[in-house]
Amino acid sequence: MNLFLNYHNKIQKFLEELHKAKKIISLENLDRLTVELPPKDNNADFACNAAMILAKINKKPPLDLGLILKEHLLAKFDEIKNVEVAKKGFLNITFKSEFWINYLLSVVNQKEKFGRSDKEKKNYNIEFVSANPTGPLHVGHCRGAVLGDAISNLLSFNNNNVVKEYYVNDYGVQIKNFTYSVFNRILEIKDKRPFPDDKDLYPGSYIIDIANEIINKNKIKDFSDFNKIYEKLKDESLKLSMNLIQKNLYLLGIKHDIFIYESHLIKDQLVTKTIDQLKKDGFVYKGKLQAPKGEPNENWESRDQWLFKSSQFGDDIDRALQKKDESWTYFASDIAYHAHKVKRDYDNLITILGADHSGYIKRIKAATKAVSKNKVNLTCKVSQLVKLFKNGKPFKMSKRAGNYITLEDLIKEVGSDSVRFMMLSRSNDVELDFDFEKVTEKSKENPVYYVQYANARINSIFRSLKIKLTENITVDQKSFVLNFHEIQILKKIAEWPKCVELSCNKLEPHRIPFYLYELVTLFHSYWNLGKVNEEFRFISKNNELKRSKLILLQALSIVIQNGMSILGVSTPSSM
Repeated sequence: MNLFLNYHNKIQKFLEELHKAKKIISLENLDRLTVELPPKDNNADFACNAAMILAKINKKPPLDLGLILKEHLLAKFDEIKNVEVAKKGFLNITFKSEFWINYLLSVVNQKEKFGRSDKEKKNYNIEFVSANPTGPLHVGHCRGAVLGDAISNLLSFNNNNVVKEYYVNDYGVQIKNFTYSVFNRILEIKDKRPFPDDKDLYPGSYIIDIANEIINKNKIKDFSDFNKIYEKLKDESLKLSMNLIQKNLYLLGIKHDIFIYESHLIKDQLVTKTIDQLKKDGFVYKGKLQAPKGEPNENWESRDQWLFKSSQFGDDIDRALQKKDESWTYFASDIAYHAHKVKRDYDNLITILGADHSGYIKRIKAATKAVSKNKVNLTCKVSQLVKLFKNGKPFKMSKRAGNYITLEDLIKEVGSDSVRFMMLSRSNDVELDFDFEKVTEKSKENPVYYVQYANARINSIFRSLKIKLTENITVDQKSFVLNFHEIQILKKIAEWPKCVELSCNKLEPHRIPFYLYELVTLFHSYWNLGKVNEEFRFISKNNELKRSKLILLQALSIVIQNGMSILGVSTPSSM
């Protein structure tokens, strides 16, 4: 239950009732009405701007209207203890302790469902990673992989149907170069021939591993003619490379539901069919492109070619569909791929792109609008660069040079939990600094440790009392008491459904690590108070049960576990 949305709706209805009773004049459109947390220096539970937005139409100062609303709020809502009318007219609402006790019990009763939306579920296709199948994943792929998986988890948590998809670009020059790299490594192993000094080839050591596996499988007997064995060698090499990529993703706890191969779309002539349909719809025409900005006209060859009316759907210019040799461009293949997605009847398409593809968004969104006749929405999220630091020095990556930092290297160094949490610790649209020292510290400075340690502390309390964390704890509500610090923790717990809803609506899972860190900071601070004052301890010296505190801990653990499961991070019971 989202308390903020719940009371926004209640107060909106309350204002409408006062208007009908001619106590005040309300607005037909109350979209400016807010119900939110008050400033940190204010101990109220909620702050509402109703008096401020209605002051003008009621021809009263916000303070005077606020006093009228206060009187009616206290009469209408039994759970409200007090309403303070601030100078600017804000209504600072404080609930009775019984309200928070009942809310806490409802959180514990909901368990893992706490925070989920009751909105109608939708079908999502989310495509992420989709790295060229020419080698293992590196850190640059890692952030997009974690982002895509966390968004998938977030949407699934909110009861949506989600399909996680990987598009395999197994067609084109880079695949031929990759296969030729494997071929030359095989010749190096079998015939002692030196590997060519060619910048288009892939020299990474993983190519040697692939070459050895192909030799050992012995499916290809004769390596004397590259062209003769190309198709079979390509298939075997890609299969091994994709196995490597999937193993990398498994290390992060990521498993895609479906893999779509570009070569299959080409073989099924889907590109030609899609372009032909766009021609019939009037979205493709024969024309000439102007020279790109900054390109001297004398260096630009203008020629007749098939062009997509991308500008008709929000792009800056129309886009070429053919290369000089009249083969299809990569963009033409991508149009066909998105037509393939559209035919599978998803409500929403989401694509995670790397930082170097941000300029590609307008054209691919335009293509999706064209092939779906504006019926399908495509959302693109760009995963910005990750900068690795160790011992104060940056790591540099180069996939072709073979000296990049692999995803596997990173996970071996700091663990999957740290990688996932830290990759989500900032918004995807800003660069991220990943500090090896910071993510291995056992301190407040390491947020993943700090959140996991909170859950471990909670478990330790229940273990010492020999009570299961999930046990149903009975309590007499008359003797149920929450002190000021406990209510502050509970108020933060109450923000969880709002955090989930906002994260889901904006597809921004980075909000969850921030929320969890703030939540456990309140808990750890309260824990430390117990070190100097026995009143604040969760367990007294004689192990006397403080049931209200235990129920609060159960609620806290539920939120931590729900949040960390969305992030794909573990919650160990001991550390």
